[in-house]
Amino acid sequence: MRVLLVNMPWSPIDLPSLALGILKRSVDERVPGAEAEVLHANLEFIDWITSRTDFTGDDYEYYALSSYFMGCGDWVFSSALYDDPHWREEEFTAAMRGKLKKSRMEMTHALHRIVPEFVDEIAHRIVAHAPDVVGFTSTFQQNTAALAAARRVRQLAPHIVTVMGGANCDGAQGAAVHRNFPFVDHVVRGEGEAAFPQLLTALADGSDLAEVPGLCHRGADGHSRANPMATRPLPPAAILPPDYSGYFERLAASAARHWVEPKLVVEGARGCWWGEKHHCTFCGLNGSFMEFRSKSPDTFYQEIVELARRHRVLDMYLVDNILDMGYLTTVLPRIIDSGYDLRMHIEIKANLRRPQLRTLADAGMIYVQPGIESLNHQVLDLMDKGVSGCQNVRMLRDGAETGLSVAWNYLHGFPGETAQDYEPVIAQIPALEHLDPPVDLSARIAIERFSPYFERPELGFTGLRPEEHYRFTYDLPEEELYDLAYVFEAPERGIGEPTVTALNDALAAWKKHHADARLSHADLGDRIVLVSRRRAFDWRTTELTDPFELAAFRLLDQPHTVAALTRKAARHTPGATRDEAGVRRLLDSWVRLGIVFTDGGQYVHLAPAAVNEELLRLDFMRHTHAAPAAPAEPVHA
Repeated sequence: MRVLLVNMPWSPIDLPSLALGILKRSVDERVPGAEAEVLHANLEFIDWITSRTDFTGDDYEYYALSSYFMGCGDWVFSSALYDDPHWREEEFTAAMRGKLKKSRMEMTHALHRIVPEFVDEIAHRIVAHAPDVVGFTSTFQQNTAALAAARRVRQLAPHIVTVMGGANCDGAQGAAVHRNFPFVDHVVRGEGEAAFPQLLTALADGSDLAEVPGLCHRGADGHSRANPMATRPLPPAAILPPDYSGYFERLAASAARHWVEPKLVVEGARGCWWGEKHHCTFCGLNGSFMEFRSKSPDTFYQEIVELARRHRVLDMYLVDNILDMGYLTTVLPRIIDSGYDLRMHIEIKANLRRPQLRTLADAGMIYVQPGIESLNHQVLDLMDKGVSGCQNVRMLRDGAETGLSVAWNYLHGFPGETAQDYEPVIAQIPALEHLDPPVDLSARIAIERFSPYFERPELGFTGLRPEEHYRFTYDLPEEELYDLAYVFEAPERGIGEPTVTALNDALAAWKKHHADARLSHADLGDRIVLVSRRRAFDWRTTELTDPFELAAFRLLDQPHTVAALTRKAARHTPGATRDEAGVRRLLDSWVRLGIVFTDGGQYVHLAPAAVNEELLRLDFMRHTHAAPAAPAEPVHA
């Protein structure tokens, strides 16, 4: 059996597809007589479109990621799906007027008119491979491109079995895809490395498709049938390492090689150990399976090393929703000792301590996503994040000190939040300009399928409808769009536009002035020297020499209340104690100087220790923040 796995636009071009890498290995190793190949149609598209237009890497990034919540990438390929180069142009233009610049609007329309030619060409390529089965993965804005290609393959070669899977096919979404697009023979819902080989085996030997967990298939009457999904996720030992054969070679021959530095995609764990206990109210990640499970340290370490050796690539993107804390003492020390100069990106929880962050940095995990989302305790409580505003600020400070680049989003729009939750944070943002700013301005939360806000209307969101872009992309009734959609529109909750504007003005200034801002401290024992270069503060250096103040500043390495700080500092400075009122006055003066942040009755100092990593961080972040933001969806931990 010949199996062709297809990665359509708008999949990222600097990363191989983890899903297809795993499926390729699962087919090759688990299906007797079957062999799988991967067609990197996203790279094929780059070469096709750049030979016809002035399309750039920034343009691809826009349609792949930046426009996700507007649906521009999916609408581009809807013309091919419905065989109409002018498919719902008026509706798209009306919806996007005021949201897209004129040049972006014109490019989107131009792409919409010509991509049917690309889909036709790629379908002919697929058919020329003579596969028995063709599988399409669909995540983020791949849905219409994958569906359009499957439709054209069916027209050209009706005997080829078409299959879809991926994040856009989880749960009700996959069933809706199968019901509404009859040219898709099967949809695999949930984890595919077990179900897909079972499907292929059943197709080969004629066994009952009803035994394949989660599979959508058609009965003899032609009606769609959806098998019950698996009741338990795959155990970690069953999660195969990916086979990325062909990706790096194809990238090297593509025009995309001038745009990106390729990275390896690695996976140590699935699910979220925090979400199992406290599912963040806005988070729709993990879909049907939240249960956290991770590979054994030996297995994960060997996968990392083997991928680096095989492909001679040291940049890695770890797709884990949250770091397995056990890896801090098992996998990461082995990476440090290995001699490999890895550069990795990982999602963590924001309450990691400095020694743990140092271990991350030493192991090469220089780019972290700690799921910060807000700097106010009340809003964080509404999210069920399990951290405070001061802990999040401490994360930013310690990330700067340990040489980590911290990627995070600022979110608003939570039921129950008020302007009073934001005003103290906005007032203190100028003091934070030396720390990593969010990757973009604050965004109102989207209601995501599988999130508590979607599943539990009592939390504040009722009357949900699929986001508008689904309505001008697909020719489906709203009840079908409801099952197909991942993001939903709802009445706005939380703060109003004046507060949003004030917040975003402050965040924009933070991003603008970050690279030139500085605050650091040097603890010399009998005194602490602070050095500042921030536009909102006119002092450049100051020294702390009072024994009580020295003790208080050192204690503020971690968040403290006034009462706790007063009590602990007194123990360190017998005979130099102060009462709570005096400590509060001291802290208020430090807040005015911008060396302490306060939230929810807690205080934490803002000054990283003066270390060489600061210069490296500033240089790296200049480069990072010059690139377009990628708000595919909120980052979490």
